[in-house]
Amino acid sequence: MSLNATLVKSTVIAALGGLLFGFDTAVISGTTAALTETYQLSPALLGVTVASALWGTILGAILAGFPGERYGRRDSLRVMAVLYVISSVGCALAWNWYSLVLFRFVGGLGIGGSSVLGPMYIAEIAPAKVRGRLVGFFQFNVVFGILLAYFSNYSITLAHLGTWEWRSELGVAAIPAVLFFVMLFSIPRSPRWLVKKGRLHEARSVLERTGEMNPPQQLQEIVESIELERRQTAERLFSKKHGLPIFLAVSIGMFNQLSGINAILYYLNDIFAHAGFSKVSGNIQAVAVGATNLLFTMIAMLVIDRIGRKTLLLVGSVGTAACLAGVSRIFFTGRHENLLLWLLIGYIAFFAFSQGAVIWVYLAEVFPNSVRAKGQSLGSFSHWFMNALISGTFPLMAASSGAYPFIFFALMMGVQFFVVLLVYPETKGVTLEAMQKKMGIA
Repeated sequence: MSLNATLVKSTVIAALGGLLFGFDTAVISGTTAALTETYQLSPALLGVTVASALWGTILGAILAGFPGERYGRRDSLRVMAVLYVISSVGCALAWNWYSLVLFRFVGGLGIGGSSVLGPMYIAEIAPAKVRGRLVGFFQFNVVFGILLAYFSNYSITLAHLGTWEWRSELGVAAIPAVLFFVMLFSIPRSPRWLVKKGRLHEARSVLERTGEMNPPQQLQEIVESIELERRQTAERLFSKKHGLPIFLAVSIGMFNQLSGINAILYYLNDIFAHAGFSKVSGNIQAVAVGATNLLFTMIAMLVIDRIGRKTLLLVGSVGTAACLAGVSRIFFTGRHENLLLWLLIGYIAFFAFSQGAVIWVYLAEVFPNSVRAKGQSLGSFSHWFMNALISGTFPLMAASSGAYPFIFFALMMGVQFFVVLLVYPETKGVTLEAMQKKMGIA
């Protein structure tokens, strides 16, 4: 099928939450040295500072499903946009370390909520044949936001703003956050949410506007699946029949972070500094890493609906493990530092081509309509909990030996390869309603 204007516009706007998600999480990498100096932070307190937003994402991911069900995915995303604005302005004007941590936590609530609601909304408006590509656009925006954060840090560093440098780096995200809030008023609601609320005429209108090939048939399938769910008494997420989707959601969320991706992105400038690079040089190389992330995410989006989710994950497991092993060897031996950038670029390329592109697509696909919001929240929770745990302890692990974290991450990617190979089903080209039957739920 061809993509029409309404479908593309709705996807792009909903995915702006991903851009803010990527920007807000990665921008901290350019401020760690200044924050350590300004607030006299130990490695442990630096970890708390970085992880403060991540603990907010955990709560945001857990709670986002409730307003998403009651008020709709689109309207709940507006609340996330407001949280982004409050966080950005608050961090820029922070009067002490405690206020900085508080406003980073608020931003985390927006990030966690967006990571649930954005992909869910896109998955529910996207036809099955292009769902992987469109939900993958959320991840594209995440990595585009990461690249923008690195480039923004580099540009602000060149401006020599002194004590306002780190405040400017953290505060500039308020601009796209306001834009996100305003643009959300121009897209339709999710047709599946509208059916749940009994607004069938509106649901059919949205299906027609987004280019569904057979709106009446698709609407009927949605109605039947939701009526079936309503006939089932006390539908709970944590039940035996949801065992496989729960395992898939929790494991893909955990493995995404056990790859070390966000710890590396958050502390990228520190990693380069540890290897002997200057601040400006580290910022330039961070931009190169961010550009690689964006390029390979785009490549993955082009092939995810043809190659499939499972194959991408298997390829990524092998590639990231090999690159991480190479990085750990550099830090162990103190030799061949000139290869560090290339190994990190290779690592980012394999990650973006696999875990990065697949996670939000997979989480939006594996649960039935009745518990999709709760299931999406569970998967995001496992992702963000592991992220906070690893990112908060990374400075302490790296302080003893820069090699140890990378050895651990490489081993985890080896474990992921076999779990995906033996357990994960392929989901490409299957409607969300048919997915329930394939997973043995319906």
